[in-house]
Amino acid sequence: MTEKFTPATGLGNCHLQTVFGRLHRPSPWINTSRRWYETPDGDCLAMHYPRPLVDDPELPLVLILHGLEGSVASPYVQGLMQSLLERHYQVAVMHFRGCGGIPNRLPRAYHSGDSEDPRWMVEQLRGQLPSTPILVVGYSLGGNVLLKMLGEDGICSPVIGAVAVSSPMDLHACSRRINTGLSKLYQRHLLSCLRLTLKQKAEDPGMAAALPNLDDATYFVNFRRFDNTFTAPLHGFRDVDDYYTRASSKRLLKEIRVPTMIINAVDDPFVCPTAIPQQGEVSAMVNLEISEHGGHVGFVGGTLWNPNYWLEQKIPAFLDSALGRGRSG
Repeated sequence: MTEKFTPATGLGNCHLQTVFGRLHRPSPWINTSRRWYETPDGDCLAMHYPRPLVDDPELPLVLILHGLEGSVASPYVQGLMQSLLERHYQVAVMHFRGCGGIPNRLPRAYHSGDSEDPRWMVEQLRGQLPSTPILVVGYSLGGNVLLKMLGEDGICSPVIGAVAVSSPMDLHACSRRINTGLSKLYQRHLLSCLRLTLKQKAEDPGMAAALPNLDDATYFVNFRRFDNTFTAPLHGFRDVDDYYTRASSKRLLKEIRVPTMIINAVDDPFVCPTAIPQQGEVSAMVNLEISEHGGHVGFVGGTLWNPNYWLEQKIPAFLDSALGRGRSG
């Protein structure tokens, strides 16, 4: 396993950790092919592959789940893909519904507790690649979704190993955290992205009629208001409190029966420290990797002039251990 995380010299601040990778590596550098999967409810999910998938027990497949409004082009996804390919893993990146710039077909989209879509996708991949071990890595929203899925599935999970990074495991607490101080800047940015995505979807008159009024700016003042207006009603929750309670993964962490690593930073500007579990709140299969520093999906080590991306060492090392491999690097 790799060593504990130490922030890069000059990048100890949580906000620098959070934004540095997005600025330092802003453009996609790994090309992928896309395949559309037709879902049972008449929608579609996009899957991206840097290389064609083959059924081979010696070439495990890692399914990557991105964060809110992320995609295969997100720098943290690109970096992990590169690291995994160098270590002889196969890689697939699932876009949540409506992500990647292409609207989905239904009024509903995706949310922080949407474990059904990745579960269904894992089933599709198992059908295609019956001899291939499948592991899953989720970031931020995708990490909470992953942990929720693993907790719900328990001993029935087909996943061999998993890693969740910077996951908002208690949505009540995290919605309060991101609505304070400088964290409000991230909230404003993400809500602006969500509004643009919804407006793109609403170019279809039939879809627009099924959505709340996108011109009402008060719906986008914070995540709690947005989730109460859009997320909860569009996805079958009674209200925002029902959504946050049922979608939070923290209550299910004791049910996980798959080798799993949870990586979080205490200084994460998106995730309230109280949302991070203690050892007594997780099962024996869960390895907690909690750092004082690292920001949100940051974890940039080295130096400002020669940075390294610790997650891209830590995650493959844990996946190797879950598979019983002794691979170095």
